[in-house]
Amino acid sequence: MGVRTVWVLAEVTDGVVSLTTAELISQASTLGDRVECFSFNVDPSAIASTLGSYGAHKIWSVGELGGRLAGPVVAHAMASVAVNEGRPGAVLVGQTYDGRDILARLSVKWDLPVLTNVVNVTGELPDLVSEHAIFGGEKIVQAHFTHSSTGLFAIRAKSFEIRDHQAVEPEIVNVPMSEEVVADQAKITRSHVEERVGPKLDEAAVVVSGGRGLGQAENYQMIEELAKLLHGAPGASRAIVDAGWVPYAYQVGQTGKTVKPSLYLAVGISGATQHMVGMKAAKNIIAINKDKEAPIFQIADLGIVGDAHKVVPQLIDALRARG
Repeated sequence: MGVRTVWVLAEVTDGVVSLTTAELISQASTLGDRVECFSFNVDPSAIASTLGSYGAHKIWSVGELGGRLAGPVVAHAMASVAVNEGRPGAVLVGQTYDGRDILARLSVKWDLPVLTNVVNVTGELPDLVSEHAIFGGEKIVQAHFTHSSTGLFAIRAKSFEIRDHQAVEPEIVNVPMSEEVVADQAKITRSHVEERVGPKLDEAAVVVSGGRGLGQAENYQMIEELAKLLHGAPGASRAIVDAGWVPYAYQVGQTGKTVKPSLYLAVGISGATQHMVGMKAAKNIIAINKDKEAPIFQIADLGIVGDAHKVVPQLIDALRARG
């Protein structure tokens, strides 16, 4: 058996390697012998030590995309490298917009299926088994490729722990854009980033989320204030996002963000299955709800049966008093 290689898509924002990328590289190190990353829109030398600390042995740098969509360029680069180097045993990407686009295009180029919404990958190459949450996370099913030498996996955020790994100094190889890709006229003309104060929702150590139990949109300010006092990020249930109280970027759940904070505080959230699948991996869960039969209490470490309009202001006052 030759060297068992796993490719990982390295996503970087404002020069910072995403936590999902760190998770993927760390897990990939347990699946095969060698981890190689594909990066874009970043100077590879600026992230080499970070990727190496997680276990990456090589960085294939696609370079600056010049406003081009990542999907066509990076997928073409991966396919080109495979022509000369051979295909890897597996490709792991985060289930992000760029990740899904790149993997879908690579799937077409290689005529291979993709396993999506993956919450775990176990085993060793070539016998990998993926796990998928279904029925809103109530059940976990397993899957594996039976007729493919390369497994394509789209992984949900917060699926893996970042393990300690002996740091390596990854080799950097530039992958030039082909004339075909350069000629592509599709360009990104404008992008928008949601304004926020404090840590990112899916990376915060503390998350305070509000739901329908708040009564009306104006009361969401309690959630934001409490999150700020706890140095955390505000979140929301799908119900109040759909109602237009807060932007979609705040949504926690199966169709929103997956979070895994040290503390998750659910205020006025009953605990619909699709919401709980996105936060039940939190280390500590506190729920505040006036309905003692609310499903959220089934997974809460501490439950407070009470009116959020009375409990939360007292909690805010207590935190302020502590300075």
